[in-house]
Amino acid sequence: MFSTLPERFRNFGLPVDVRALLLLQRSMEKGLVKTLGDIYIVLRGIVVKDPKMMGPFTRAYYDYFLNIDIQNGDSLCDAILRSETFRKWREDNLDRFGDDLETEDLINKFLDEVHMTSYDIKEIIDGREIWDKDRGDLEDEDGDDTSGDAVQRPLDKMADYSDLSLEELLERMEQVMKEQRSKHSGGSHWIGTGGISPYGHGGAAKDGIRVGGTGGGKMARKVMNDRKFFPVDRDAILNDNNVDAALSSLKGIVEETAQDELDIPTTINKGIKRGGLFIPELKSITDEKLQVLLFIDNGGYSMDPYIKTVQTLFKKMKVRFAHDLETYYFHNTIYDIVFSDANRRKVVPIERILKKDPNYRVFFIGDASMAAYELNRTSLNTYREMQKHFPKIAWLNPEPKRYWPHTFTINVIKEVIDMFPLSPKGIEEAVREMNR
Repeated sequence: MFSTLPERFRNFGLPVDVRALLLLQRSMEKGLVKTLGDIYIVLRGIVVKDPKMMGPFTRAYYDYFLNIDIQNGDSLCDAILRSETFRKWREDNLDRFGDDLETEDLINKFLDEVHMTSYDIKEIIDGREIWDKDRGDLEDEDGDDTSGDAVQRPLDKMADYSDLSLEELLERMEQVMKEQRSKHSGGSHWIGTGGISPYGHGGAAKDGIRVGGTGGGKMARKVMNDRKFFPVDRDAILNDNNVDAALSSLKGIVEETAQDELDIPTTINKGIKRGGLFIPELKSITDEKLQVLLFIDNGGYSMDPYIKTVQTLFKKMKVRFAHDLETYYFHNTIYDIVFSDANRRKVVPIERILKKDPNYRVFFIGDASMAAYELNRTSLNTYREMQKHFPKIAWLNPEPKRYWPHTFTINVIKEVIDMFPLSPKGIEEAVREMNR
């Protein structure tokens, strides 16, 4: 998530690197970030080290999260009025505010929603309690859900639906859709706006489903009528949020073999019932075979953000499938040795690797970026020999694919070994190619 943030913020002259992104993700994991306003506060604390940075930071924030371009000499109001984001927000909230509000007041309402933080939410309601008291077959009578739970922005309470599965939410939402006849606002049941219902937009429902609208709170679990899903982005570089999607992609490397085996207990039991006529009873045994060699480049700063997540992914795979996984380490490129420990002290000759079963699936994890002289003849011969010995082999690269053509060593290596992005989608493509 937000993998392009450091680059975009640097375009505004801000010293933002991957560490800022990791700190933001850590804050989200600890529950400190629930709204877009929280992101503003947390990022400001991480990025702004000098009052002079506030201007560039504000411009970067509005550009990245809201697609609002504040040009030189622009006031914030002018930039907002010119933006497509505000135009859509105004259309989506026409029923709430009508045409009575002046433009300046509308902009203030918009900014209130953008900068709403967890501190504005005084009460967090258990979504499971709302869910258990609610029914999906309620009749839509007056089309104006203003009972008890109706609130106006800024919202002072939020419903947390994280205990409910996505399947439960979608099933109930389908029931509600069949009964709903008109628009609703401010409630906890219908698909509407500005409330704590688990489906709709413009409200405060953590881990609900956003339907229409521009979003902004970053609380939705799924977005309907949109190809993007939160928090899983299959095109994003591997991270803690999409590691399970990557694990699902890896399932394709498991080979199943079936064989018949004599079922002795069944044969005896049925033979006794037949009065001593013992007929061999067979049972089918399915055996899952999984052999993986994993080579991780852990020698440079550029690979630091990915190593832990890669290890988590393959450890999960080993636990899930309980089979043969061996992990080795290298720095930049492989010559005639690799290392069996992360500190790169325990040497393993490549000759020993090449004696292993050729049915192993082999994954290299690295950015493949280095000085041209490092990728010498010995290294290239090693890759060629491994590619020849292990037909099912792939290189997973965390470097964005658009940069690959501009790096000489990446282009050389991917001529020898098929290279794919280190993302759930890239892993799926690699597995598909291995099985082809």
